[in-house]
Amino acid sequence: MVDHTVKAFDSEIGQLRGLVAEMGGLAEVAIRDAILALTNHDEELAKQVVARDARLDALEAEVDRLAVRTIALRAPMADDLRDVIAALKVSGVIERIGDYAKNIAKRVNALDGRSKVEPIALVPAMAEIAEGMVRDVLNAYGSRDAALAVEVIRRDQKLDHFYNTLFRSLLTHMMESPSTITVATQLLFIARNLERIGDHATNVAEMVYYAATGEYCTERDTRTNDTGGLE
Repeated sequence: MVDHTVKAFDSEIGQLRGLVAEMGGLAEVAIRDAILALTNHDEELAKQVVARDARLDALEAEVDRLAVRTIALRAPMADDLRDVIAALKVSGVIERIGDYAKNIAKRVNALDGRSKVEPIALVPAMAEIAEGMVRDVLNAYGSRDAALAVEVIRRDQKLDHFYNTLFRSLLTHMMESPSTITVATQLLFIARNLERIGDHATNVAEMVYYAATGEYCTERDTRTNDTGGLE
C-alpha cells in the first residue's frame, strides 16, 4: 500500500510538472509572437496571442485542481510538499506572464504601423532578455537547478537597466517631438510589461531556489536598487 501511494504521488508530481512545462512553453511563444506582431505590425498574429491566453488560464485551473487533490489525498510533507506548493505558485506566475504578453499584443492595434520612433528598435532586444529569463527559469524548475535560478535572478538587473534606458529615451523623444507622444506612450507600457515579465521570472527563480534547497535566496537583496520609470 505504501509503495502504491508513493508511486501515485510521484505520478501526480509528474503531471504537475508536465502541466507547468506546457504553460511555460505557451508563455514563451506568447512573448515571442507578441513582439513579432509588434515589430511587423501584424494585427492577425496579435489577435492569436490574445486568443491563446485562454489555454494558459485553463492549464492554471487544472494545476490548481490537481495540487489541491494531491495535498488532500497524499498529505505530503517536507520536500514533497514544497514540490506541490512550488507547482501551484509557479503556474500562477506563468499565467500572469501570459497576461503581460497578451497586453503587449493588444497594443499592436493601437500603434500606427507607419509611426516609428527610434527606441522601438530596443524593444525586441529587451524582449529577448525577458523571454530568455522565462525559458531558463523553467529549465531550472524542471531540473531543480538552484544555480541556474540564481543566474536568472542576477539577469533581472540587466533587464531593469534596459528598461530604464528605454524609458529615458522615449521621454526624450516625447519632449523633442510631441507628435510621437501617442506611439511612445504605448511603447512605454510595452516596455513596462516586459520588465514585469522579468520580475515574475525572478519570482519563479526564487521559488525554484527554495524548493531545491529549503532556503530563501538572498541574491536579489544584494543587488543595487535602480528603479526608474513607471511604478
